[in-house]
Amino acid sequence: MPASRKTRPIVRHDMTELLGANLRDRREVRRLWDETHVAAALQGIVNRDAPRLLLRYNAAPDDFWFGRMTGPGGWLHGRIIEQTDGLEDLLNRFRNSVRGLVVYDERVPATSNLASTIAGVEGLLPVRHDDSPGSLHSLLTGPRFGLKAQVSLLGPDGGPLFTGKGTIPGTSLPSTGSAKNDCYRWLIAHYVRTGRVNPRTMGYYLDAFWLRCGYAGRPQNHTLTNHDYIIANQGILFDLDVWEDETPVDDTRQAPGTDLETLQLLLSAANDQLANKEMIHMAGFVPWRYKYTDVSEADWDAGGQHGAVATEWKNVEVASAWNAYLDADALDYSSLVNASFYRHLPLPDRIPQNPRVTEEELRERGVLDEEGNVVPRPYYCHYVGDYDAAAWLYWNAEEYFTDETRGTVPLNWAFNPNLAQRFPLGMLWTREQRTANDYFVAGDSGAGYVNPHLLSEPRPYSGLPSGMPVWEKHCRRFFEQWDLDVVGFVIDGFSPNMQREGWEAYARFSPGGIVLMHSDSPRGVFKGMPYLRIEGDLPREEAKRAVEVMRRKFTEGRLGFHCFRSVLMPTRWYKEIEEELDRQGRKGAMVLDMRTLLWLTKREYERGRSQHPASAPAPKE
Repeated sequence: MPASRKTRPIVRHDMTELLGANLRDRREVRRLWDETHVAAALQGIVNRDAPRLLLRYNAAPDDFWFGRMTGPGGWLHGRIIEQTDGLEDLLNRFRNSVRGLVVYDERVPATSNLASTIAGVEGLLPVRHDDSPGSLHSLLTGPRFGLKAQVSLLGPDGGPLFTGKGTIPGTSLPSTGSAKNDCYRWLIAHYVRTGRVNPRTMGYYLDAFWLRCGYAGRPQNHTLTNHDYIIANQGILFDLDVWEDETPVDDTRQAPGTDLETLQLLLSAANDQLANKEMIHMAGFVPWRYKYTDVSEADWDAGGQHGAVATEWKNVEVASAWNAYLDADALDYSSLVNASFYRHLPLPDRIPQNPRVTEEELRERGVLDEEGNVVPRPYYCHYVGDYDAAAWLYWNAEEYFTDETRGTVPLNWAFNPNLAQRFPLGMLWTREQRTANDYFVAGDSGAGYVNPHLLSEPRPYSGLPSGMPVWEKHCRRFFEQWDLDVVGFVIDGFSPNMQREGWEAYARFSPGGIVLMHSDSPRGVFKGMPYLRIEGDLPREEAKRAVEVMRRKFTEGRLGFHCFRSVLMPTRWYKEIEEELDRQGRKGAMVLDMRTLLWLTKREYERGRSQHPASAPAPKE
């Protein structure tokens, strides 16, 4: 970075006051939405080439990570930080960084995502059209700032540009019958297929329909703060249903499945630009509390026919078929702030983790006998999830990594290495804070959340040639940098078991082993790579209940390898499990790290001593 950029003051803008808005008050909700949208877009634009603007939005995590950056030894230690004096001061400071406005139409909520996409390409601020006194649109277009609408997503007469009738504006394409879908078909024609956007970066985030239903969840669940990274990378924002058998609550007049058809056209257009040779980073997640699921709570019905988990799996299935992996910012930890800033953190070429446990250490601990054989008893490990989303790491790392009980139990932190794309700060800090009992594995499926089966031919939805070589190359790069050789959870969702091509790829980039959601056998070795089938999820309750589930799997004096998954449980809970096992009786069970557990699986099979021989999970070698 040039010296001038290193010494340039960094601007920090405090927006925490907005989150106190009454989400039942139309005026307050629109102010929250409008100011957040403009600030996040401005941040993406000005942070594109250098880290210049930080937002303080979610007070606790933002303050924590700011402290890590600016404290002794931190990335920004010694840098000048200037605080803004409100929104107008922020806009004045960066007035020359934007070319004008892209104005969108609240009556067609999807235009808000179009506006964010266009903002990144054209260097414009996205603003909701609103001529009422005191609105942000009136401020920006008035004499104070005098910004012009370079792109308007309203019709010439002030009515909706997209109507779901006739021909899609500016194209020869017939309307889909849905204004929402016409928006995205227009975007595909004008920005994706023409190569004007970056097809490698996509964001699945709520559109302006949130203005009607935002009261059903946390105020920051609008996820506008996540747009900055997509805008900085000139990527694509969208919000579409994934089911072919329903009309979504935000567009009840569309023919069933129109959203899904449009989503596939969008993914296809992006993949075409990449010639099927690169993976697509899809940040974001199904907005399950508000749309596309059968969730009904807090005076709001999401209006769908399918459960939230089923909709998640369907989304991953469709994305995987087009070489897209999820960085899954799921509710309620969906809001990520400052990713466009964090992305500039310089990372070492290789970030080591704790070395493997040696055979000598395993003999001293009574795991191996003098001949190097595994001593028969139940062995188990904890898969500590779910961290297939940069947003979840941003929200939770402070609590779990500052807990004084961390280090008392071997834990396998399932941080997908691709989280370093948007949150390298958290990824690096947690590595630097590791104890001897903190191990790191890839989470859901590898360097991104995919269904591996959908990467191999024949590929439903897309009909594309195999994407497995592209996936392997993508994972290998991240695994080498973050010193990984284990995938802690290969998740298949609705898909069949991974095909042989996938097994062979994982054996090359994850030779230390994999743990599967589905498998025809509970454990085994494939081309030198050990594998286990996950035992299931431990209940998110007190440790006593978790131990009751675990003990049912254990047989004293008999060799067993068990991997238990847990989601967002505090670090002290794992210590309580160990204490509860002592009270209830361990049945000889011993906790290990996942890398060691998989290595022991391999040792047993190599020596032909397994008490539970397994058939090959894929076509035999």
